[in-house]
Amino acid sequence: MEEKTREQRKHIIVELMNHPNYVPMKQKELAIIMQVPKSSRQEFKQMLDELVEEGKISVSSRKKYTKSKFPVIIGTFQANIKGFGFVSLEDTKEDVFIASEYVEDALDGDRVQIALLSDNDDSGRGNKREGKIIRVLERRFTEVVGTFQRNKNFGFVIPDNPRITKDIFIALENINGAVNGHKVVAEILNYGSQKKKPEGRIKEILGHRNDPGMDILSIAKAYGMETEFPQEVVRQLANIPEVINGKEIAGRLDLREWQTVTIDGEDAKDLDDAITLKKEGSHYYLGVHIADVSHYVTERSPLDREALKRGTSVYLIDRVIPMLPPKLSNGICSLNEGCDRLALSCLMEIDERGVVVGHRIAETVICVDRRMTYTAVKKILTDQDEQQIQQYQSFVPMFQLMEELSKLLRKRRFARGAIDFDFPEAKILLDEKGIPVKIIPYERNVATKIIEDFMLLANETIAESYFWQEIPFVYRVHENPDEEKMNKFGTFINNFGYSLHFSNGVIHPKELQKLLDKIEGTASEALISRLMLRSMKQAKYSTESSGHFGLSAPYYCHFTSPIRRYPDLQIHRIIKENIRKGISPRRMKHYEEILPEVAAQSSHMERRAADAEREVEKLKKAQYMSKHLGEVFDGVISGVTKYGIYVELENTVEGLIHVTDLIDDYYIFDENSYSLIGETTKKVYKLGQKIRVEVETVDPVLKTIQFVLEGESSHSEIKELEEI
Repeated sequence: MEEKTREQRKHIIVELMNHPNYVPMKQKELAIIMQVPKSSRQEFKQMLDELVEEGKISVSSRKKYTKSKFPVIIGTFQANIKGFGFVSLEDTKEDVFIASEYVEDALDGDRVQIALLSDNDDSGRGNKREGKIIRVLERRFTEVVGTFQRNKNFGFVIPDNPRITKDIFIALENINGAVNGHKVVAEILNYGSQKKKPEGRIKEILGHRNDPGMDILSIAKAYGMETEFPQEVVRQLANIPEVINGKEIAGRLDLREWQTVTIDGEDAKDLDDAITLKKEGSHYYLGVHIADVSHYVTERSPLDREALKRGTSVYLIDRVIPMLPPKLSNGICSLNEGCDRLALSCLMEIDERGVVVGHRIAETVICVDRRMTYTAVKKILTDQDEQQIQQYQSFVPMFQLMEELSKLLRKRRFARGAIDFDFPEAKILLDEKGIPVKIIPYERNVATKIIEDFMLLANETIAESYFWQEIPFVYRVHENPDEEKMNKFGTFINNFGYSLHFSNGVIHPKELQKLLDKIEGTASEALISRLMLRSMKQAKYSTESSGHFGLSAPYYCHFTSPIRRYPDLQIHRIIKENIRKGISPRRMKHYEEILPEVAAQSSHMERRAADAEREVEKLKKAQYMSKHLGEVFDGVISGVTKYGIYVELENTVEGLIHVTDLIDDYYIFDENSYSLIGETTKKVYKLGQKIRVEVETVDPVLKTIQFVLEGESSHSEIKELEEI
């Protein structure tokens, strides 16, 4: 039988058994009814066995076949490091428990088909249903990053991802030069079974596990991030010039005589935005000039395909995995001081209220007069540093004007309800060996706010313009928060004496900004701000302009960073085509066809980058805290679950106190108040509560940190014994 015919016949069998008049029967009876010739009876038996294995039909102890006892369901498998797992069902919030003996060959993240084994569970897992994996529909991993170990006649790879609980067997002919301790990328050749390990081959040797930076590189590789560019991209790069020529400048608005600066961090190399500003009467004339990356990265070229594939640049503490090769991002597309550069400029006229009363978008040529840093501008405007003022004397009036306009724009934005998450994020400092030596907050000052305000204004101005022109576009959207998460956040801040006002279950961003104003300068500011951010939905890219909740903006897009974000690059092409000759109906249709995929891919790769950045941060925080075992820290309870309480330290490190380590009582989780309550003592641990903790254990491999309450650590007992 052909495979297609076979599947059709299997479908007919299932339909037959699901018919209300069907009576359970044995294989021979079924074969006669379905007119299966004797020569095909063995294959028919195989089909029945497959359908039973897939959970689509059932067979009794008397070998009679009938419809499946339990339904077959599709979902995503989430593995536990102990071997069992859960399947998150599609279109529902329910998880189905999968015991280790029913995991089969599924790995974490696989899309699977399961058969339900029971409607509920009587073995301590509450009302969670149980199932067995019967088929993997889609693999999350085709490659695994891990540490290679060699035996005499074979090798194996221990995956870095602890949720991949099986080692990968490597036959002798597939070792490809790997030795003990190498960090490798293993291609999976066979996913094995419940009783057999997966098999693979060494595809790439990254280096030795003890090499500096190897831990971060391993995470990048585990997320499928390529550090090198393909050969076709390298070949295209060879045709891109180092400097711009007169032919490229022709027809562009020449702004090289305008006083222009970039303001970035000290370490920044890809400078993609520059600013000009002047004031005439009561009106400001602001120019936001963005590197014209689309001039070099043309549609459907190898560079463009690779940029879309990557979606975004990824920042992993000690390195950047760029969206575009350094020749572009740090070279011809970087708005370097004293170099003529092609730009796409948004030139805005702003009145005394902070309202954009006119704007023009133009292809330009600029030349940056000074490459400024946030620190230098802050010293000029905030610290009144005489040396810096003297050094940049001719630019000081423009910086002062920038601060004036920035405050005006910020005041107007906050008045409409935009949320300002002005809280310190962690900056982890590493030594030359990649070992974390310090965790400090990023400094956000007057200069960072100036650039943020000007970029936001340009993004809003362009988004609104293209919305009303009804041209296909990529917008940045942020949906209203989930009501349940906001209610939980409201419970959390009640513990600090704050409250939120909901209107018919909906919260306005202005209400959240009021809260941020109240907590400004308090010890709880950073924690509450971060938890507020976690309670919101993720922003994403869309072809529909549905507004941005956090900014309280009806129109928003990403225009200002085409070097490191693909959506910005995409809309630059649309803008340039529109301002040159208009977009024809044929091209309108073209953009309508490709932009949904651009938005979806960009959103997906942005989430991947954020996940990788978070994993690296968790790793380095765990490595840092491993040097502080037994030490005591002040913390705040940032999360409460039935299995324990999460505590966040002042340096943003978060760890868990397991409920079994609360030894003075038996604690019960109260879902309504998100607190743990002692059964006998009635002692309460709740969100926002300040406590002192000791660092009990740290596992850099699992990236986990375990705390205990001060004075209850085994480290305390060890110290006491040492003193004796």
